Amino acid sequence: MQVTLAIDCMGGDFGPSVTLPAARQFLRDDPYASVLLVGLPQAIEADASRLAGEFPGRARFVPVTQVVEMHEAPASALRAKKDSSMRVAIDRVKSGDAQAAVSAGNTGALMAIARFVLKTISGIDRPAIATILPAQDDRHTYVLDLGANVDCSAEHLLQFGIMGAMLVSALEHKERPTVGLLNIGEEEIKGNEVVKQAAELLRSSGLNFYGNVEGNDIYKATTDVVVCDGFVGNVALKASEGVAQMMATTLRQELKRNLYTKLVALLAMPALRHFKQRVDHRRYNGAALLGLRGVVFKSHGSADAFAFEHALRRAAEAARNQVVDRITARVSAHLAAEGVAQ
Repeated sequence: MQVTLAIDCMGGDFGPSVTLPAARQFLRDDPYASVLLVGLPQAIEADASRLAGEFPGRARFVPVTQVVEMHEAPASALRAKKDSSMRVAIDRVKSGDAQAAVSAGNTGALMAIARFVLKTISGIDRPAIATILPAQDDRHTYVLDLGANVDCSAEHLLQFGIMGAMLVSALEHKERPTVGLLNIGEEEIKGNEVVKQAAELLRSSGLNFYGNVEGNDIYKATTDVVVCDGFVGNVALKASEGVAQMMATTLRQELKRNLYTKLVALLAMPALRHFKQRVDHRRYNGAALLGLRGVVFKSHGSADAFAFEHALRRAAEAARNQVVDRITARVSAHLAAEGVAQ
């Protein structure tokens, strides 16, 4: 299936030096994809023209006059940056010129602009940020929400469960992915009242609800999807990143400690390379902004070209497999079952 991505080429810590090489590799790897390269003429027009020549009919330059800065307030970006690369990329999704937008820019601004331009799916109160995290045995887990919604009701957590399950259905081609609710214990009596109520809603939702899961279950891939509010999800994500960085730093220090450990490191190099590849966070780059009437993916701001290309791949796969339609249909079915008028 043909798919067109609108790429915010100016977003992220490195802008066009990352987004354009990633777009080139993405086009090489996916012959059924095309891209709209959205950015400032002085920054990307020459390179965009070369890409258009290299991939005739599959790469087009879209000029803009503004850029959303990485630390700009979302409200300011929404009001004052209507011709920014981020806004125009999302506008192209709304107009139907593109099936997905991808940006490595300011997360708060991206969420605010995407929600304003695309609106939310009927029956979804709040969009959520969902990402994929590596787990043991070369598996992975989808987790949401990761920071878009700090305070959530039980109904919001149910909606996150529906959206996460439909994302996995689209990207992993699983008919009934398992859904777990992040809690401080597996027992039904554990957790605050919101989590307990959410568990009841999920249990009666028709989803393949596993039950409560704990933080370590994320990295065991106990369930395909783990649901939590944005406060808990963001803390869990940042704590996990911190542990990973600490372990990598400590391992490097220990392997360089003396001649003997350096020799051990040399002998262990093949295994260390394989380990690094398996847990390489760049392979899991690309968080979906779920609940919108269009596909929008957020790349990590510090992503290199390899990581940004993975975000492009993930966005293309979500668009091809109609993740928005899947969420819309599942939410409509839930509302109908509850007797809620749409």
